[in-house]
Amino acid sequence: MDPSRALLDRAKALLGPAGARFSPTAARLGPTRPRLDLYEHGLTIAVAGRIHVVRYATTEIRGRRTLSRQGITRAQVVVGVDGEPVVLRPGDFEHPQVWCAEIRRAVTDARVPAALAALARGARLAFGPVWITREEVGSRGTSLRWAQVQRIEVLDGSVAVRAAGRWQMWRGVASGIPNLCVFRALVEQLTAAGQGDDG
Repeated sequence: MDPSRALLDRAKALLGPAGARFSPTAARLGPTRPRLDLYEHGLTIAVAGRIHVVRYATTEIRGRRTLSRQGITRAQVVVGVDGEPVVLRPGDFEHPQVWCAEIRRAVTDARVPAALAALARGARLAFGPVWITREEVGSRGTSLRWAQVQRIEVLDGSVAVRAAGRWQMWRGVASGIPNLCVFRALVEQLTAAGQGDDG
């Protein structure tokens, strides 16, 4: 049996029912056509003659700026079950706005419940240089209680935190935040809970 076929069969068993398939864009057509397949619990990426398997519950997603024919674009880097990062550029597959959003949504859905459970047990979760607990959010030498935090925005490589009616900028940290989609979902819930505790 073809090793690639066997790997795909094992991936399908691991990742559950099939969802969407995305073909390469016209620019990527060639002898080794890339392919992106989304499943219930993960995805497979066939590129450069290799198949990468990614599980939503264990992967790490990072944004990265890459150079393409269209100029500088934003790519997603996902980490496969083998620990190897794979770059997904918007120009690699058709309908990038669909698959980018779907991957972020699926990773968020898969990872947030476990993260909330860990926080409830008293864990401190690190998202690159930013960390959160059930009571606080911080980066480097700064921390704030959730009851103080009114809003958090991620803007151009910085995290902007509104607390006590003023904005604080934690510069240069946003580009280092892995699983930014998960971080945003947790911030939304913890900020709302903090405001509820304060009221």
